Amino acid sequence: MLKQRILTAVVLLAILLPALFWPSPVPFTAAALVLIAAGAWEWGRLNGYGNKGALFIAFDCLALCAVSWRLGLLERPMPLWWAAAGAAWVLAGAWLLRGGVAGWPRVPRAVRVVAGVLALWTAWLAVSQARAIGINFLLSVLVLVWVADVFAYFAGRAFGLKFTSGKLAPAISPGKSWEGVWGGMAGVLVLALCWAAADRHFGAAVPSLYSRLAERGWWLLVIAVLFLSAMSVVGDLVESLIKRSAGAKDSSNLLPGHGGVLDRVDALLPTLPLAMMLASLHF
Repeated sequence: MLKQRILTAVVLLAILLPALFWPSPVPFTAAALVLIAAGAWEWGRLNGYGNKGALFIAFDCLALCAVSWRLGLLERPMPLWWAAAGAAWVLAGAWLLRGGVAGWPRVPRAVRVVAGVLALWTAWLAVSQARAIGINFLLSVLVLVWVADVFAYFAGRAFGLKFTSGKLAPAISPGKSWEGVWGGMAGVLVLALCWAAADRHFGAAVPSLYSRLAERGWWLLVIAVLFLSAMSVVGDLVESLIKRSAGAKDSSNLLPGHGGVLDRVDALLPTLPLAMMLASLHF
């Protein structure tokens, strides 16, 4: 399993890193499009569709992204859409987590499928626009989610249930603790402050998300990164809820040793549009 996991990671990095650092954002946007289409296929399978139905959903998502690309949406400011997507994630995330695993099947399947495709399409638009802004900006968003996850894991192992009496969401993801969430937030806060300071010290050509927020006030930077860290947890829990409802351990086996695409991007689905929303704030 470990060998398989490492091999898959090496292959993915061999594809994504050159695409990320290519002078043009086109290769990375195209690579992200392939991953999002694969995630849409997984979404169809998790919602009870067979292979043909899931492929149709993947094609619809791919077509929606391709048309958006052709119409030039990747170059257009979309503050209202980011705000709407962010609000939808906050409200729907809270509602879904309150309903728990039993509440998910009560949502009409057509609504689930459309909502999932829209969430994937929005995440693709967000990551593509973030790459168009600059590599430093995009990485600051991606690394935030990775740091939150890593710090949450180690904080949970070291301090889980030492300060609280209950798990974060035992019926959805029994391994997660409140201490892990707080550890992830602490890691993200340190990351943001150090990254913003480094941008200022080295004179980054393209400001990171943290520098953009710090320019409007350090208080906003602190609140924003804690909020993004919390929403990355929401994305992770929502996917766990859906997998439990479907009786699946992973979203698929497309990435040997890692599960599926949705397993790798679940925390990014709410975080990316929310980061774009925060970056577009003007006051």
